[in-house]
Amino acid sequence: MRLLLINPRFPESFWSFQWAMHSVLPSRRAVNAPLGLATLAALCPADWEVTIVDENIETLPLQPAADLIGVCGMGVQFPRQRELLTFYRSRGYFVVAGGSYASLCPESFVDVADSVVSGEAEYIWPEFCRDFARGAPMALYRETGTVSLTDSPVPRFDLLKVDRYQSMSVQFSRGCPFQCEFCDIIVMFGRKPRSKSVEQIGRELDLLRRLGAQSVFFVDDNLIGNKRTAKELLRYLEAYQREHAYRFHFGTEASLNLAHDKELLELFARAGMDWVFIGIESPDEASLKEAQKFQNTRQDILGSLRTVYAHGIDILAGFIVGFDHDTVETFDRQRDFILQSGIQASMIGLLTAAPKTPLYARLDAEGRILAGANNADNTKLATNVMPKRMSYDELIAGYRRLHQELFADRGIALRIRNKLRHLRTSPRHRYSFKETVSIMRQLVFRGLLPGGPGRVFRFVGSIPVFRPRLIPRVVEDWIIGLSMRDYVDRHFRPAAKRLGGTVPQFLPALERALSRYREAGALEVSLTQVRSRAMELTLRLRGRLDQGFFTRAARHLERALRDSTASVVLRIDALHEAHLPHLERLLDRLARYGDRIRVSVDERLRGVVRIDSSIFHLSLES
Repeated sequence: MRLLLINPRFPESFWSFQWAMHSVLPSRRAVNAPLGLATLAALCPADWEVTIVDENIETLPLQPAADLIGVCGMGVQFPRQRELLTFYRSRGYFVVAGGSYASLCPESFVDVADSVVSGEAEYIWPEFCRDFARGAPMALYRETGTVSLTDSPVPRFDLLKVDRYQSMSVQFSRGCPFQCEFCDIIVMFGRKPRSKSVEQIGRELDLLRRLGAQSVFFVDDNLIGNKRTAKELLRYLEAYQREHAYRFHFGTEASLNLAHDKELLELFARAGMDWVFIGIESPDEASLKEAQKFQNTRQDILGSLRTVYAHGIDILAGFIVGFDHDTVETFDRQRDFILQSGIQASMIGLLTAAPKTPLYARLDAEGRILAGANNADNTKLATNVMPKRMSYDELIAGYRRLHQELFADRGIALRIRNKLRHLRTSPRHRYSFKETVSIMRQLVFRGLLPGGPGRVFRFVGSIPVFRPRLIPRVVEDWIIGLSMRDYVDRHFRPAAKRLGGTVPQFLPALERALSRYREAGALEVSLTQVRSRAMELTLRLRGRLDQGFFTRAARHLERALRDSTASVVLRIDALHEAHLPHLERLLDRLARYGDRIRVSVDERLRGVVRIDSSIFHLSLES
């Protein structure tokens, strides 16, 4: 049996770190590997031939040699997941949907998938495989019991392209004891954490070590949900690291009460946990209580973070704006707190009500859910929540301004200096000497110098001259900060600077440059408004083009993408094979803006015109 498992392309967000991946760490294509698909592959019958394609690092096969195709997805991947399921099903493949969003909302897939696997896969996926092999698969497989993680196999990491990821993923536990109103984790996994044995983790690390991995992310939503088992794991990791010369750099997610357990902090440090992601959400106690995040109200948050720093552990953190207690003044309080905290990777999101969460139920009852609005990606300039103590426009404007201030050069440098006052040790070197030299060169020429003398001055001023062991941490923080700034610059541009108006300035120039092709019927150009003020520019290629067309189009399209938030659609209805190299050069020039470019290729040309769907959105609609 031939099974193809697909991880759909994520829309770009802060989590993508796209600038860092493309400009500074060119050998990496994505931050994290798809652990779920590797686990699913390990649950398949031994005689099945399984292939994993991660669209975030490689292009899709449009005519795969497969007997069935499984497509996973989180909420932010749902549109692409549906598109892929629809496409492959229309080509005669049996398609099965799974992943976290199918677990949360299986009803959303009944019209596009032959089977839906909803819930943890350890028991129901083998059941599906047996049914499919005998030709009697059901439409829905739903886990209603409790899965013991001791039954979870070693994931098939060998099916992943390990060298293309910044970090490999491992999971020790599922579930969280807390009850944050906005979170869907307790809906899917419950409030009683369950965990694997430490020996299982050891076998997973053994395989990753053989495959050459060095960075490992424990993706548990709260590694310390059960402190006793967490401490058992950390003691095991400390021994494992000593035995293997501290081969791995670990990171994980944990709640803020980590800072209140001295033994736990010391175990984190000794195990080689270089960083931890903490959901802080807000420095406002009223907002924390509203969200039922009581665990963050029991100690001073800033002091707790500094305690973590003092053990040599870096902090990434999540923040939310838009709680019912938040006002327009909240943005300034969030900014000041984040600057003082020194947290560079500060993932700030708009309060977004995910389906099936307590927050969604409450706001829906209050009539405050915006129908059809974004309910999955809280890093976009849109949400499905109507705020209570400010207008929707004030929420969006404050969110935009908050990011622009935090990721200005001053904000990046100030956070580094504030962190270094409390960070006592430095992590071990993650890269070889050759890699370090390459990273520094790319940072200087692609990150610092383009920012002018002011940015260079801020960078130099953030270097701890008398604590040189901390310099790698400074370099990492500048890479993180500039990557997030790049996202803000491209996606959070103020409305006044967006591509808008009745006749945008660049459009006449584009039409003049390409007029001969339009007059000859080889090209159609149109501009439409989509999603409120966002604009979409469409070029329809009908053939009879030449090299000059691609050169002119590249120049004008690059300008439009650079100077606006417009998206571009390339519809290729006809193209001479001799012009393929010219098309490839055009796409290479626009690759930096690939998340805003949708390419549609006539079905007759799909075997000739190959579009890398890991860079551009390859439309698969008929």
